[in-house]
Amino acid sequence: MRNLATKLRELVRSEEGAAGVEYGIMVAAIAAGIVVAAFAIGDKVSTAFTDVNTELQKH
Repeated sequence: MRNLATKLRELVRSEEGAAGVEYGIMVAAIAAGIVVAAFAIGDKVSTAFTDVNTELQKH
């Protein structure tokens, strides 16, 4: 356990650790953007499929 704590401390102090954190933040931001976009267009897609289904049932 002590070895793990030492390695974590070294990772936090090194620039590689900082770069890893930056990449993690970027990935989280991209994922959040994808979720927001999915919710934004979700209702429109659902409405489009409902309209198509309604029209198909008329014929």
